[in-house]
Amino acid sequence: MSRALLLWAAALLALSAGAAALPCSPLTFDEDSVVCVCNATYCDTFPELTPPSGADVLVVTSSRGGDRFAVTSAQFGPEACPPEWVTGVRVPQAETRQQVSGFGGAFTDAAGVNINSLSPEVQDQLLRAYFAEEGIRYKLGRVPIAGTDFSERPYSYDDNPGDESLEQFALTEEDFLLKIPHILAARELAPDLQLFGSAWSAPAWMKTNNDFIGMGFLKTEYYQLWADYIVRFLEEYVANGIPIQAITTQNEPTNGLDSYGFWNTMAWTPEMQRDWVRDNLGPTIRGNANFSDTKIIILDDQRILLPEWVNTILDDADAAQYVDAIGVHWYRDGDAPASLLTDTHNLHPNVPLIATEACEGSMVEKKVALGAWSRADTYAADIMDDLNNWVTGWVDWNIALDMTGGPNWAGNKVDSPIIIDAHGDQFFKQPMYYALGHFSVLLPHGTDIVAMEDPSDSLKGVVGLRADGQTVVTLLNRAEEAQQVVVTDATRGSVSLTLPARSLTSVLYATAD
Repeated sequence: MSRALLLWAAALLALSAGAAALPCSPLTFDEDSVVCVCNATYCDTFPELTPPSGADVLVVTSSRGGDRFAVTSAQFGPEACPPEWVTGVRVPQAETRQQVSGFGGAFTDAAGVNINSLSPEVQDQLLRAYFAEEGIRYKLGRVPIAGTDFSERPYSYDDNPGDESLEQFALTEEDFLLKIPHILAARELAPDLQLFGSAWSAPAWMKTNNDFIGMGFLKTEYYQLWADYIVRFLEEYVANGIPIQAITTQNEPTNGLDSYGFWNTMAWTPEMQRDWVRDNLGPTIRGNANFSDTKIIILDDQRILLPEWVNTILDDADAAQYVDAIGVHWYRDGDAPASLLTDTHNLHPNVPLIATEACEGSMVEKKVALGAWSRADTYAADIMDDLNNWVTGWVDWNIALDMTGGPNWAGNKVDSPIIIDAHGDQFFKQPMYYALGHFSVLLPHGTDIVAMEDPSDSLKGVVGLRADGQTVVTLLNRAEEAQQVVVTDATRGSVSLTLPARSLTSVLYATAD
């Protein structure tokens, strides 16, 4: 019997003895770990944790070997100095930094197409897996403003050339069939879900190249009309029962500077974006009594653009007054150290940073890798780097895709934490899903982050002080073998742990008074 099946059998025995969580139903494909199968009658859940007190410690582990939110216990003892062959992990006692705003994913058309391919019972299981208390408790959602490449066609809300009064502006069947129903269902499960909208492109007729793709800017004569268009989106979603708390200024504006860009995009330079925010978008949002509290997130592009892009906008006081946050994507993180995030925070300490998009499978041959632990590892590492450099939240890309990583009208398929097998009326939770859960559940909204240096080259860490009086130390073992560690908190003592090879472990204990 495989280790994954042994783990499942052990978990089922624990369940029969009264444990609250439903264990993973493992399935192996051609990768190094397992997916967990969910269908109409069964789906694993996050364990119900009783917050520890005194010297007690709860340990939650997911691993390449098949652990999925496995819970064990330990206790602090006297503070110990670990031997040379044991990695010491000292919990920093420094001042707290930023508060966590939350974690989440995007309600794309592609996600809706795939969710709709399932029976109603399995659709409910999927949304509960993300948004319910027994799931991974997403609190953030990204809503595309009209089409993206993860649609089945390129479109906007007003594809009527010359409609300068927006009289023919209208939501599309994609909104009513693929997005709105699932957002409403998610909000039933998570009433405090916070949503932000992002546009990929203006209508083609508003752009210099008269196309959704390729190198094209917004025509200057349509700067105000485009701001009005954004407000119309906010109005239409509120009319359908969905308030949007924030909008970004443009998804990846630098993509539109590339004449070879083959999916929906629109180019901005930072100077153009500054002027539009200052003269059009900001006054239009703040001057509208119904949406004056809507937050504006600038950049929404790669962190390699930091801090110059942000400086161009925020160094103009008239533009800066309208800016509430800075959005960053992860796709070129290998070319840009995470320290750029801290550099940007130090320059603009009152403007929070948020990671607004990430996904695996981009720009590689294998789009969907069912059971690949390496993709969970990169998710966890990126989240840790971000949190240790002032980022407040982290939002994944598509919440669900099909077995090929689509649909995507431009052929730009990628991976997702949940992959849907429509033929089997089931879905697969990828290792990425569990990596996200270690943060979205155990570092909830309002958690204070304490900056932490990586304990070693093969061990990453992040520390959070939760509002409920619990401390969480999350450790990512990137080594091919198990690691012995001693976690020391000067206010509690030391606890010895064994971290499985290629694993993610969260240590939960009561913060000392």
